[in-house]
Amino acid sequence: MSNAQNLGVSPTITIGPIRLEGRALLAPMSGISDLAMRRIARRFGAALVFSEMVAAETFLRGDTEASVRAEGEGLAPHAVQIVGCEAEALAETARRVVNAGAVLVDINMGCPSRLVSGALAGAALMRDLDNAERLIATVVEAVSVPVTVKMRLGWDETSLNAPELARRAERAGAQMATVHGRTRSQFYDGRADWAAVRAVVSSVAIPVVVNGDCATAEDARTMLALSGAAGVMIGRAAVGAPWLVGALARALDQGGLVREPSREERCEAALEHLDWLVCKLGPRTGLRHARKHLAAYADQAGTDATLRRELVTSEDVVQARRLLAGAFDDNGARQAA
Repeated sequence: MSNAQNLGVSPTITIGPIRLEGRALLAPMSGISDLAMRRIARRFGAALVFSEMVAAETFLRGDTEASVRAEGEGLAPHAVQIVGCEAEALAETARRVVNAGAVLVDINMGCPSRLVSGALAGAALMRDLDNAERLIATVVEAVSVPVTVKMRLGWDETSLNAPELARRAERAGAQMATVHGRTRSQFYDGRADWAAVRAVVSSVAIPVVVNGDCATAEDARTMLALSGAAGVMIGRAAVGAPWLVGALARALDQGGLVREPSREERCEAALEHLDWLVCKLGPRTGLRHARKHLAAYADQAGTDATLRRELVTSEDVVQARRLLAGAFDDNGARQAA
């Protein structure tokens, strides 16, 4: 047990000059963790929130969607995750996002998607640790802010090399590692192996965060106990509940169960998220992009199937706002107007 725990003081995570308030972080989720979601999660107490994965070469070509993913207005600290397999492209992307306000750059070495790994990026880098280390070192040299790395346990069960990648990342200058407790070959099947992350924790001096299947305070405490990690990262469980990350952070630090915000506060946050997407992307594209979030908010609110269906198929912003508010109506007004 650490001195901090002996004194009854909650442990903290320090990433270079950045000292986090809390031990629960929002995961970078492609197509999910947009700026509005990150702002909401941070406001409700998430210790750190990561942007969606920003593809380096796409970003450098001036792609609008990639640029939107990297935005961080109103966030402090602002952390951007980048992905790629070309050192100079990653370094230049890192320089540009830092110049635009990012105070932390995370390199994705764990994405299991065939599109990303097929391009020799993401989890594919766990099959070429020499190149992975070179990429990390190049990005570290390119920027003055902390660089972190997100990985899986390995490519498959025959190559559980996360401890070696973490050692190499630390040697290259990375200041934190996040480990999803599955291999790339598992994608999201089965359960994350939190105990397997302990080998990574034991191999480095930098903070390690454990990721995968965290949805409750019991999950978070068990993850920390089994892995020995400094913090937990929450991904899919926060979709439709961006306030969950902060609630878990408080549960870890104060004890007890997760205490959710009021229904009114959750409704206001959901409407804020919808409004941002519509304002940023336009009514048609914004509503279409929002559907996955709207479905998740409706599910979290416990709404009925009819309202949920009308909400996720609505083509009218005013109607969608009314339906979304209805999903959170404490008096049971759950019907489409």
